Amino acid sequence: MMNRPDVMQKALNELDTVVGKDRLVQESDIPKLNYLKSCIREAFRIHPYHPLHQPRVAMADTTIAGYVIPKGSHVILSRTGLGRNPEIWTEPLEFRPERHLNNGLDDVELSEPGLRFITFSTGRRGCPGISLGTSVTMMLFARMLQGFTWMEPPGVSVANISLQESTARLTRAEHLVLQARPRLAAHLYLKN
Repeated sequence: MMNRPDVMQKALNELDTVVGKDRLVQESDIPKLNYLKSCIREAFRIHPYHPLHQPRVAMADTTIAGYVIPKGSHVILSRTGLGRNPEIWTEPLEFRPERHLNNGLDDVELSEPGLRFITFSTGRRGCPGISLGTSVTMMLFARMLQGFTWMEPPGVSVANISLQESTARLTRAEHLVLQARPRLAAHLYLKN
């Protein structure tokens, strides 16, 4: 979002409209924060937390997308490959949260039941912690964005932040260093 100030501003506008600046975002606000959820979905799509989905074994002969999968085959899905597939996603490496908004008609979910990319998996072997994972992810992201203005530290230029990943694992090749400045009233940061 640092590379896309327009996206960050839309997310902040949604937070300010739905929650305001007089209180911190609460779990009850999550259903109304569709643009923030679409930002998280887009980040999950482009930068999955793990490159491969857990292996599965085909229980019967089947055909998926024209490919014959014989019974007993081990199937491994590439989370990275699915989320960056140019046959599914227009400009797959471009961070565009709007692609997940469903024309504003539905509540945006962090999971992807259509398996165009994989977040928490799906089906009977899907992640049992999807509800908790969704809530924690949304609360952390929303409060970090609502509570702080993010900027370059003095003497450091992050004008175009590199999202290059390490060759050893799906982490950034370079550390991200930003400075956070409070954007809400001081009493909202105090412990109760």
